Amino acid sequence: MSKSFDFQHAPGHLIRRAHQLAVAIFMEETGDFDITPVQFAILNALIDDPGEDQVTLAAKVAFDAATSGSVIGRLEAKGWVRRKADAQDRRRKLLWVTPEGQEAAQAMKRAVAKVQTRLLEPLDTAERRQLTTLLGKLVSGHEEA
Repeated sequence: MSKSFDFQHAPGHLIRRAHQLAVAIFMEETGDFDITPVQFAILNALIDDPGEDQVTLAAKVAFDAATSGSVIGRLEAKGWVRRKADAQDRRRKLLWVTPEGQEAAQAMKRAVAKVQTRLLEPLDTAERRQLTTLLGKLVSGHEEA
C-alpha cells in the first residue's frame, strides 16, 4: 500500500487540472482580445443585466466581490464597461457595457465557442453532455448547501 495520498485520481486535483487546461485554452484562443475568463464572464453578465450593481454582478459570475472591483476597473480602462454611482446610494456602483464592450464581446464569441470545443475534444458527444450535466449538478449542489 502506498504511503502517499493518490492525488492523481482525486476529484479536487482533476478539477484543478481541468481548470488549468480551460484557462490555458481560453488564453490561446482569445489572445488577440487581451481578456481573462472572468472578465469575459463579467462582460457577458452585464450584457444580460445592464445597470447591475458590482456586488450582485460578482455573485452572478461566482467571483469574490472585493476582487471584482479591480477586474471591472480593467474592463473600464479598455472602454468596455462604464461605472456610475447609484443615485440612491452613492457607495453602490452600477455598471453598463459600452457599445465598444458590446462589440468586443460579440467579436469574441467565436473564439470562446472554440475554447469549449477544444476543451471537450477528448470526449465523444454523449460524454460531453454527461460531463456538462455532472459539473452543473456538482456546482449547483454545493451552491444550495
